[in-house]
Amino acid sequence: MRAPLVNDGHTLPNVAIVGRPNVGKSALFNRLVRRKIAIVHDQPGITRDRLSATCTRGERPFTLWDTGGIFGAGESELTQQVRHAAGNALRESDLLLFVVDGKKGLSPVDAELARMLRKSQKPVVLVINKIDTEKHDPLAAEFDSLGFEKIISVSAEHDRGISELLDAIELQLPSPANIEHPTLVRHSLGEGGSEIEHPIAIAIVGRPNVGKSSLINSIVRSDRAIVSELPGTTRDAIDIVYERDGLKFVFIDTAGIRRRGKVSSSAEVFSVMRAERSVRRADVCILTIDLTMGVTAQDKRIAGLIQKARKPAIIILNKWDLVKPRRREKQLGKQLIEETLSRIFFLKYAPVLITSASTGENVDHLFALIEKVQHVARKRIGTGVLNRLLRQALEANPPPLVKGRRLKLFYATQPRNGSLLGRRSLGEGGQSAEGSLGRAPSDKPRGDLAPPEFVLFVNDPQLMTEAYRRYLEARIREAEPYSGLPIILTLRARARDVRRR
Repeated sequence: MRAPLVNDGHTLPNVAIVGRPNVGKSALFNRLVRRKIAIVHDQPGITRDRLSATCTRGERPFTLWDTGGIFGAGESELTQQVRHAAGNALRESDLLLFVVDGKKGLSPVDAELARMLRKSQKPVVLVINKIDTEKHDPLAAEFDSLGFEKIISVSAEHDRGISELLDAIELQLPSPANIEHPTLVRHSLGEGGSEIEHPIAIAIVGRPNVGKSSLINSIVRSDRAIVSELPGTTRDAIDIVYERDGLKFVFIDTAGIRRRGKVSSSAEVFSVMRAERSVRRADVCILTIDLTMGVTAQDKRIAGLIQKARKPAIIILNKWDLVKPRRREKQLGKQLIEETLSRIFFLKYAPVLITSASTGENVDHLFALIEKVQHVARKRIGTGVLNRLLRQALEANPPPLVKGRRLKLFYATQPRNGSLLGRRSLGEGGQSAEGSLGRAPSDKPRGDLAPPEFVLFVNDPQLMTEAYRRYLEARIREAEPYSGLPIILTLRARARDVRRR
């Protein structure tokens, strides 16, 4: 097996946004990629990891990086790591966008950073932000003293000067002849057409400080995500592209999801929302649990988000090195897995992996589990077998009466994976047993990881109770376990029964 390769987006030109805290780097990042990816907030130090996305607004696409604010990024414990992450972006970039605050004027930190950027010997475009109107234009003159040739005044908030900035970026990008022409990976957030090769998007979710960033660093064997003992370090969802044995993955390192009553600031409210959205856009969700804490009520809530989004799931019990006994390891491991699945019984179909991100123990086994989930997603139950199985289930345990009526099953089938996902309107003559939960186009799963869907033609979909739905799912899993995959039951009323009502 060849060594894993970290793909940091070098297949396209790399453009890094740098600057001191709170000059509008994240706002500019969002404006250039036309998506609200980075958290925008007036508290310094909000962006502490490196974010990346593909910008396709100009003639030539490029990978755009948003770095943590350099110099005084917030908590003193993180400043050195933030500077290190930003330093990596400087070394790996083809072009630097040096952002300053036109309204606050030139600061000593700006001058120090300008000297640092000149030493990098990389092309630099000085971006004077917050020049919102023409009356603010004279404020830009003060920054001429920094000595950069390319200077553009913009307002990231109001989309002023962005076209001129894109033109300047295009002129400064390296010649296409000096760049490998790749198969583009997904535009970090699922954008793009059918010509783009989509990697497997894997969201690492969990409470704060359970080791999500450490787990990703262990997986990719790189310090791409910032790791700190301070809870809530990762406030944005960070996409990390990774290639292993010819397969591409995107690991989404999400901010730790806190119970909403415990969220300490508006920035963390946004962070929770980003993490919830990361669950929706992932192909597979990895629920990370701290073995030293056990399954908490918040772990169960996060598992509920995964269940509600109907995503393939794997559970990782992390920090094994802190609880690992000297004897009877297998016995304790089996006990921990059983206890976990009994607490999170609604994700009982998820395989469980015990790991230590800090030592790397069992981390590589994650890829075998993902491959297993892909394999079982291709399995189908024949129509004849399915109908016999469900009829036997109804005979053994008849559906309950609902307002004096009982559910009747006429016919069942399993379409090809994903072929009917999202088609939930009553205009088609039925409704999902899950209710009206639909999918945004960007949330559509990969075909090789789509959960199995079974369409049941019945007398009235509203007669299906939640408890009976779970019963039918359990009977289906007796025929085919579908490890790691939720089972979706879509109920449709026969046409004559719709007219009768």
